[in-house]
Amino acid sequence: MEFSENKPIYLQIADGIAEKILGGDLKEGDRILSVRELGAELGVNPNTAMRSYEKLTMDGVIYNQRGIGYFVADGAREIVLRNMRADFIQNEVPVIKRKMELLQLKVSDLGL
Repeated sequence: MEFSENKPIYLQIADGIAEKILGGDLKEGDRILSVRELGAELGVNPNTAMRSYEKLTMDGVIYNQRGIGYFVADGAREIVLRNMRADFIQNEVPVIKRKMELLQLKVSDLGL
């Protein structure tokens, strides 16, 4: 995974896990890597990986079974979809809209 300088690494990791859930690579009930395994796989400090898991846990996307590991929560896909849609509408659409206005583009010009 290559990291961008524009966003904290722990959020990029959380986004990557969320994308795996949306893409179907991770399903409800699946066990995910431990904090140490994730840190080693991505070449990041385990504390960074832990922050990613804490965010996903707070969002209700994953849960921890003490002594066993982290798992994808029931309803995780719907939570991720709702959160990513809201983020897209709030943060990305205004940027796209502004660029389209500057470039004098209409939606019909995009060929969608």
